[in-house]
Amino acid sequence: MSQLIAMRLEAIRGEMASANLDAFIIPRADEYLGEYVPTHNERLHWATNFTGSAGLAIILKDKAAIFTDGRYTVQVRQQVDASLFDYESLTDTPQIDWLCDELPQGARVGFDPKLHTLAWYESAQMTLAKAQIDLVAVAQNPIDKHWLDRPTPATKPIRLFSNDSAGKTSQQKRSEIGALVKKAGADVALIAALDSFCWLLNIRGNDIPRLPVVLGTALLYANGDMTLFTDLAKLPSGIEAHVGEGVSFNTEASLADSLASMQGLKLLADPHSANAWAQTLARDAGAILVAAIDPVALPKAQKNPAELAGMRACHIRDGVAVSRFLAWLDNEVAAQRLHDEATLADKLESFRCEDPRYQEPSFDTISATGANAAMCHYNHNNGTPAVMTMDSIYLVDSGAQYLDGTTDVTRTIAIGNVTDEHKKMVTLVLKGHIALDQARFPKGTTGQQLDAFARQYLWQEGFDYDHGTGHGVGHFLSVHEGPQRIGKNVNAIALMPGMVLSNEPGYYRAGEFGIRLENLVVVQPCQALQGAEREIYEFDALTLIPMDTRLIDKQLLTTAEIAWLNRYHAKVFDTLAPLMSEAELAWLTQATRPL
Repeated sequence: MSQLIAMRLEAIRGEMASANLDAFIIPRADEYLGEYVPTHNERLHWATNFTGSAGLAIILKDKAAIFTDGRYTVQVRQQVDASLFDYESLTDTPQIDWLCDELPQGARVGFDPKLHTLAWYESAQMTLAKAQIDLVAVAQNPIDKHWLDRPTPATKPIRLFSNDSAGKTSQQKRSEIGALVKKAGADVALIAALDSFCWLLNIRGNDIPRLPVVLGTALLYANGDMTLFTDLAKLPSGIEAHVGEGVSFNTEASLADSLASMQGLKLLADPHSANAWAQTLARDAGAILVAAIDPVALPKAQKNPAELAGMRACHIRDGVAVSRFLAWLDNEVAAQRLHDEATLADKLESFRCEDPRYQEPSFDTISATGANAAMCHYNHNNGTPAVMTMDSIYLVDSGAQYLDGTTDVTRTIAIGNVTDEHKKMVTLVLKGHIALDQARFPKGTTGQQLDAFARQYLWQEGFDYDHGTGHGVGHFLSVHEGPQRIGKNVNAIALMPGMVLSNEPGYYRAGEFGIRLENLVVVQPCQALQGAEREIYEFDALTLIPMDTRLIDKQLLTTAEIAWLNRYHAKVFDTLAPLMSEAELAWLTQATRPL
């Protein structure tokens, strides 16, 4: 593989020489700038052999570097040849500053404008200009030119998503979002996020594993009319009637002509999520860019009653599937049958597969035993799956795409006897989980303001975790949906009724173990308060799966926290018991017994 990567680097450098470039930037992203990248767009993998979900490479004439975050410190060294690439931190070493240090004045840095946001482009250009270095957009990505065995894109047809399940027709949605475009002072909006235009048109797709979307880009006009630029071979019969009047379909290649004919139009686009190519093309053609958040993002995040009904229904069935897996796991451990991480992940999915509405995982299952769980985004597929050992803890973070919703849950499980330290740390994480679950907050509160609820008990003991506490979740769409989130970092998006988020505090001790307890919750008006002077919201848990009480130190819980856990487990039992077999019911009775 090293020889092959060396040949590929030579080919890239040959293209750089032809274009008089001193450097070329290769992000992990593709032109759609989403979290998930289809196989045929994995350019970073092609150039480096790195398979992680976040990274960037920079190729210079005589050296190269790969930038990854803390999740991939071990993996990048296993996959990327140190004789070809230097290892750098994606978070601690700003890549543009690194270029300024490495290159002389007058140097030229190449980039593919389809693979970067407009905000990144303008910031990078400004920083490089101070060092008298030019940032140069390439017309054709050198990787595309030399990727001769490039996989072919998915060709499965678009799926028409039920208007009843969606809660609104496409015409209703387009009219409402078009009005927001007009209110923002724009004539047309660039809908670049794949889940946004799929939600608008009530369609789903099969173009990217784990994410049921269609590849393409859309333009939505203020009057609600819309053009989707996509592979026309994927259009199913009846799609025109399904989406309603005002929708047209064109090839992806024709998007350039549409953008180039926008002279005088005001184009709303999100500079932080849409690519630089589309926005600069329109701007150079005389369009006026209106910088604003994707107008679909907030309405999509606030699930309507039909969407929430689907989310609640699929979470009940998912609760049955995961609980059946946990019952099976306890039985296997009791019989001293200890499996590897891959076998466990496959077994969990087998229970979900029994549901006819199950489609696929919503992300690659994190099946992590022992020290592997200390890597919070561990993937057993990136090496040899480890086998469970007795007297340890096992972390499983998994989710599912169902026709009526999306799930994501993490449980930490005792395997044999656990230590007092295990129990202490799990209980501190649980206390934070309960505190966030029970939070009441006034309208206008952001997830950033609530983040400390989940961390407070860890902080008091000198601990913390290095990931966000909660992310948004879509309705049979992205398991990581914006713009809402709960985390330390600045986020000005207020939490609103109908938003679904995760509640997932954790703790990770390198080389020893990892802990995470995750439920999905929905924001709803608080009904219990009498005489409240403000509009107050609260969370309601969607996930209904037992938490392992063998890992809890009851002495560290307050009376109110014990009552919360007992209420939660009573709800889990009452909801799931009618759907479990006799043997599984015995396990559920034990797993949900009052503390």
